[in-house]
Order: sequence, then C-alpha cells, then structure tokens
Amino acid sequence: MTHTPDGPPPNPSPRQPGFALPAGACDSHCHIYGPFARFPLTEGRSFTPNETPETALRSLHDRLGFSRAVIVQSQGHGFDHRPVLAALRENPGRYRGVALIRPTDSEELIAEFDAAGFCGARFSFLAHLGGAPDLSTVREVIAKVSPFGWHVAIHVTGHDIIRYADFIGSIDATVVIDHMARPPVAEGADGPALAALRRLLDKGNIWVKISGADRLSAEGPPYRDALAIPASLVRHAPERVVWGSDWPHVNLHGPMPDDGELVDLLGEIAPDERVRNRILVDNPTKLFGFR
Repeated sequence: MTHTPDGPPPNPSPRQPGFALPAGACDSHCHIYGPFARFPLTEGRSFTPNETPETALRSLHDRLGFSRAVIVQSQGHGFDHRPVLAALRENPGRYRGVALIRPTDSEELIAEFDAAGFCGARFSFLAHLGGAPDLSTVREVIAKVSPFGWHVAIHVTGHDIIRYADFIGSIDATVVIDHMARPPVAEGADGPALAALRRLLDKGNIWVKISGADRLSAEGPPYRDALAIPASLVRHAPERVVWGSDWPHVNLHGPMPDDGELVDLLGEIAPDERVRNRILVDNPTKLFGFR
C-alpha cells in the first residue's frame, strides 16, 4: 500500500560537523520508520512518516561521527515495535530503545523488550500525538517498568512543564524530559517554563535532552534565537544533559534541518570540549546503560 507522507524527507546531504565527535558519541534521540515492505505502517497512527529505516540512520551517524544512538518508538509505527526491536537485535551495543507501553502490556512483553535493549518508556502530552494521557494510566505503566530499571521519558510543550511539574517531580524513577520541554522561544532562557524545568532538574533524578532547537526557533536556520535555552540547561546541570538529533525530523513542513549543522550548534551551546564529551559520551552511557 502506498502512503503519502505528512512532510518532507530528511536532508539527504548533511554537512560533516566542524569538529570531530569523541569516541562513543551518542545521538540520544532519533527515530526509524520502515522499511515498509518489512514493517508496514499500522492503522491508527497519528501521522504518516517517510521511509527512513535503520540503514539510513546508520549511514547518517557514520557520516556525522556517532557510534551509538537511542531509538525512540514513535507514533508513526504506533505500538508496532518491530522496526526498533530489529535494530536493537541486529546491532547489539550500538543502540538502546525507548518504548511506548500500555497498561495492558504483559510483564513478559516488557521483559522481552528489556532483553533486546529497551531502557525507557515514553509518554507524550502533545495534542497532535494523541493528547495528554490519563495520569493514573501513566503511573500504572511506570509501576510495570520499574522492576526493569527503565527511565520515564516525558514529552510536553509550552507551559505544560509547569502544569505537570508536581506530577513529574513525584515520579520515583529516573525521568528524562524530551526536547527541553519545548518552551516558548519568545520567553527565552529566563521564562517560567525554563524556570520550572530547572527546578525539576535540581531534584537529581531528572534529566533533559537538549534536542529540537530547530523546532523552537522562530527564525529558522541556523536557529540562533533558540540557543540560549539549551545553553542555560547545560550551565545549570551539565551532569544530567544529553543531546539528540531528533532525526528524521517528522511533522516539520518547512526547510528540513541539516543534521551536521545541528551538531555544530552543540559547539556553541557547550563550547568547552570536556562538557561536550560529557553530554555526548559520559552522560548517555550512564543514563541509558550502554556497555
């Protein structure tokens, strides 16, 4: 069956970064879709992605200098985790995964995912990805994955980090806030959303992915109007920050980001090489359990 993607494919020719990535560098947030002949898209998905399978992701990472990555299960494939499971099993040591788990999923299924290399469960509160889940359901899933030591990934936007701050702070597990909580860029690094995020980071069990600056920017490439936000998070809690590309940048409709340029922005966000190496290697190794 032929599907019409909701947006353009990723940039096919990203430039190489202007600085060499350290050995063991990790892209801590990316997705894969397909190949559709092997893993057809499911009904009930919230959007239709372009075909961007693991082989394309690996080619991108080889070009940019990443040897590790965390592949996040996406609503594009719904609850069909077979593409990510295949990537984990066929590339042991290179990838870890973040799953979409339902309260009805069995302990046996979660154990299978854990053995394959999944290490987290994600919850999205965005309207275009299905809307906010019931918090009791989230708690139920957290209890199911807790015996496996998984982290809890939270995807919110705007001022929802403020709205859900008490709930997020109550989670008795490692928490990862995706995409810097997607705060309003007009508020800058001193706005209420970032203040709430920094307070959560101070709890010690909460981490943040400094990914998605391209989604925050109102100006477009090279996204400099958004850089103060991740830079402030790096300064605030460098020991609990990881970086992600968000490739293949689904649900974007303007010019697609150059992933080499996104890597180069990390050089501006974290100009100290030791801090960059921490963000790219040490922190993800600890957070995701790479061996």
